[in-house]
Amino acid sequence: MSEQPRRPSKPAKPYRRPQKDPVRFLAFEALRAVDERDAYANLVLPPLLRKAREKGDFDARDAALATELVYGTLRRQGTYDAVIAACVDRPLREVDPPVLDVLSLGVHQLLGTRIPTHAAVSASVELARVVLGDGRAKFVNAVLRKVAQDDLQGWIEKVAPPYDEDPEDHLSVVHSHPRWIVSALWDSLGGGRAGIEELLEADNERPEVTLVARPGRATAEELLREESAVPGRWSPYAVRLAEGGEPGAVEALREGRAGVQDEGSQLVALALANAPLDGPDEKWLDGCAGPGGKAALLAALAAQRGAFLLASEKQPHRAGLVAKVLAGNPGPYQVVTGDGTRPPWRPGSFDRVLMDVPCTGLGALRRRPEARWRRRPDDLDDFAPLQRSLLRTALDSVRVGGVVGYATCSPHLAETRAVVTDVLKQRPDTELIDARPLLPGVPALGEGPDVQLWPHVHGTDAMYLALIRRTG
Repeated sequence: MSEQPRRPSKPAKPYRRPQKDPVRFLAFEALRAVDERDAYANLVLPPLLRKAREKGDFDARDAALATELVYGTLRRQGTYDAVIAACVDRPLREVDPPVLDVLSLGVHQLLGTRIPTHAAVSASVELARVVLGDGRAKFVNAVLRKVAQDDLQGWIEKVAPPYDEDPEDHLSVVHSHPRWIVSALWDSLGGGRAGIEELLEADNERPEVTLVARPGRATAEELLREESAVPGRWSPYAVRLAEGGEPGAVEALREGRAGVQDEGSQLVALALANAPLDGPDEKWLDGCAGPGGKAALLAALAAQRGAFLLASEKQPHRAGLVAKVLAGNPGPYQVVTGDGTRPPWRPGSFDRVLMDVPCTGLGALRRRPEARWRRRPDDLDDFAPLQRSLLRTALDSVRVGGVVGYATCSPHLAETRAVVTDVLKQRPDTELIDARPLLPGVPALGEGPDVQLWPHVHGTDAMYLALIRRTG
């Protein structure tokens, strides 16, 4: 029997080397830094973008897309993890972190942007080929094709438990917050479903850049001449860059006459500066001054009254940042490296004291979205003794008739009212001042006498402030 002639085999496709997309590669680099080094995106991303612009790889649109990819992925990480978990055949903890970062970037493009499906998948697979290799790129391709079969709302209906069965877990998945943070925020906020959903949604929005004109050195009117600038909502010194303008281009910022500062932080400093005193108004203290934003505003306000500001910071490198921010202040000030729990100053030395204590930072999740995944309930136990000790120091440091401002960038009750209540129980020589009249025009400040600001209500970070007068 004669052999059949063989059919000629198809020539193998030539291997195509993966093409590096500078935008998505930079976004991946940023996510790896956040994951591997516990870095913060707001510190990692700017130098990466600057370097890319200097190399000529990036224009303004590229920078905007890279920023959206990084922050959007971090804000929605919890939701995206739930979606990815439904599309892989192993526990998520068994997926290598770099693979998970590529998948998360791809899922955000598919479910959180207007990038077309084909482009989102192909760009993500190409990124995987560059940073992971061809083998794992096939895995990324398979997972993202599953994800692409539905939109965000459809996936939420699949992966989130019904609200009626488990409200906190439902909100955790839908709004991408750890369950314990949902519970804590809900306790602090009170009320029903609408309020907590609005708060969690606000945490996932990109915050506006807010500037502060330091009194006597710059004016809001000057800053309003900048492109896309609009007045602040509450602070007379605040100006918002409504379209995400570039702060580095603002002359007053480069000269140190203005700064980037959330309006909630401005309101805290202004309320303390305007609180009524019994007696002189000559010596002010910022007892936890780093990195220096509130200290700079207080120093400028103090200078207008001829008052002296002492800015103290425990960490030497942060004290250096404070000194840099305060340089050029027209009034008298001093920066010291000191432990606020063992202060280097004499008791009763100051007329006004601000103690903006270290905390979990749950009030600034808009700006540091990755912080929600790093914090643990145990962190509250670590901060509690320090917060109480610092408040006691503040009360010892102010003179009779003077005022202390206790502030946190967290709305968690364990870091706010619980601290103030516990310390004041042991201090019959103090009284709470109603802080609400010292934030004129700001609505929905609660029953007082302390004040809690909210992103979804006031457009600020969730700053807390209690004002306390030493009476004897």
